[in-house]
Amino acid sequence: MSAKNKNEEKSGELNSLQSNNVLDTGPFYHGTKANLKLGDLLEPGYKSNYGKQKKANYVYLTATMDAAIWGAELALGDATGRIYCVEPLGNIENDPNLTDKKFPGNPTRSYRTKQPLRVIGEVLNWEGHSEELIRNMHENLNKLEKLGIEAIND
Repeated sequence: MSAKNKNEEKSGELNSLQSNNVLDTGPFYHGTKANLKLGDLLEPGYKSNYGKQKKANYVYLTATMDAAIWGAELALGDATGRIYCVEPLGNIENDPNLTDKKFPGNPTRSYRTKQPLRVIGEVLNWEGHSEELIRNMHENLNKLEKLGIEAIND
């Protein structure tokens, strides 16, 4: 196969990932407290890192460092938050928890997928939010939980 055909094929693969009005082509990030290695796969079907830790039907990713930082800071557990560079191995879609159903468009550039994400790197030098901002976010999440508002997982 020629270099031109390989590039066209790769472009076609990338376009197939841009389903459901996804405009980003990456890089993509995943914030968590899990200690992962290069090549590890993040897959749905395991307990969520958030809320009531229900079985997650999706894996989440973002194209912004700020959203990845929130993911790392808000994940349950006492471990240090980590941010990984990830590669989606299938179609991604806008995350309805943070997009059109709650906000117009996709301001956080957050997505979800039912296919695995491959860890391709780790962001080591990132600055977290202030303790006050984190505390306010936890308070807001607790208010939503008391109102019975959970993440969309269907």
